Amino acid sequence: MAELAPYAASPERSRGRRHREDAPEGRTEFQRDRDRIIHSSAFRRLEYKTQVFVNHEGDLFRTRLTHSIEVAQIGRSIARNLNLNEDLVEAIALAHDLGHTPFGHAGQDALNECMKAHGGFEHNLQSLRVVDILEERYGAFDGLNLCFETREGILKHCSAKNAELLGDVGERFLKKQQPNLEAQLANLADEIAYNNHDVDDGLRSGLITLDELASVPIFSRHIEMARSHFPDISGRRMIHETIRRMINSQVVDLIVQSSSNIASSNPGNMEDVRSSPALIAFSPQMREEQHELKHFLRTRLYQHYKVTRMSAKAKRIISDLFTAFTQDPRLLPSQFQEKTDSDLMRVTADYIAGMTDRYAIREHRRIFAVEEITL
Repeated sequence: MAELAPYAASPERSRGRRHREDAPEGRTEFQRDRDRIIHSSAFRRLEYKTQVFVNHEGDLFRTRLTHSIEVAQIGRSIARNLNLNEDLVEAIALAHDLGHTPFGHAGQDALNECMKAHGGFEHNLQSLRVVDILEERYGAFDGLNLCFETREGILKHCSAKNAELLGDVGERFLKKQQPNLEAQLANLADEIAYNNHDVDDGLRSGLITLDELASVPIFSRHIEMARSHFPDISGRRMIHETIRRMINSQVVDLIVQSSSNIASSNPGNMEDVRSSPALIAFSPQMREEQHELKHFLRTRLYQHYKVTRMSAKAKRIISDLFTAFTQDPRLLPSQFQEKTDSDLMRVTADYIAGMTDRYAIREHRRIFAVEEITL
C-alpha cells in the first residue's frame, strides 16, 4: 500500500472517540470503526431496505446494503489513487445509509412530515444518531463509539440549528469548513454508485428504456463505445458493459480533477484541507453530465407513475404507524415503551426508521388488518 499523503486522515492523528478506549491490536482505529459498522444491527437491516423499489418487488433490485458495498468499492479505488485513507473511506461508505427509513426517500419524506413539529427527520442525522446512541452492543457506552473522522464523514450536511446541538462534529458547518478528504470522496462515490445503478435497476424494471436513455449524453456516448467494441452483444450484457464504462469514466474524471485541485491548493495537512474549498470534485463537463443524468432519473424514473403509486402506499404505511404509536404507546415493543418518557415522538421515529420494508408492511398489517388477529 502506498504511503498516505500528508493531508490524508491518519488513525494515529485521529481526534479520537467520545469515550476513551485502549488502542486496538492488529488493526487501526479506522479499521475498528469499519468492523463495528459491519457487525451492527443497523447494517444488517440494510439488506431489506430499498433504494427505489420496495424490497419484495424483486430479488435483483439494489438494496441499501448492496448499494453501501458498491460505494465502499468505488471509494476505496479512488482513495488508493489519491493516497488517501482507504479504511476511513470504507467505514464512511458502509455507514452512510444506516439511518435510512424503509421505502427509501418516500419513507423519509413521510417520517419528516410526521416529525415536522418535533424537530423533523433527516436520514443523514439519523445515521449519526444510530452510531452515536441507538446501537446497543457495548457495556461501556451507547452507540458504536466511532472515531471523530468517521462520524464527520457520516454527517454529510446539516443545518446550523442542528449543528449547534451536535458538539464537535457539527463545528465545521458553523465555521463553514470542509470535512476530511475521505469524507468528501465517500460523498461523491455515493453519487457515482446510485446514479449509475439506478439506471441499471430502472432498465431491469422496464420503467425506463434504452431509447429514452439515448437522450442522456453520458449514457449515449458510452453505449456507442460498447457497441463499437462488441457489435455482437445485446440485452443485459450490453447494458452492463455500458454502465461499467460510465462508472469507470466518472471514477477516472474524479481522480484527475481532484488530483489537479489538490496540486493547486497544495494542502500540507488536514487543517489546510478544512480551510480550502472542496478539493474532491468532478470536472465541470462531467458535473454537467451528472446533472443531466440526475434530471433524467428524477423525471423518468423517480416520478414514474408506478413508482409514485408505490411511494404513496409507503407514505401511508409510515404515517399510519406513526399516528398509531404516538396515540397509544402501548402498541410499541416493550424496549421502546421503556424510552417513551424521554421523548415519545423521537422514540417512535427511531423505531419506524429502523424497520425494514417488509417489517413495516407486516407491522402495519398486524395493527390495522381486521382479519388478522394473531399476535
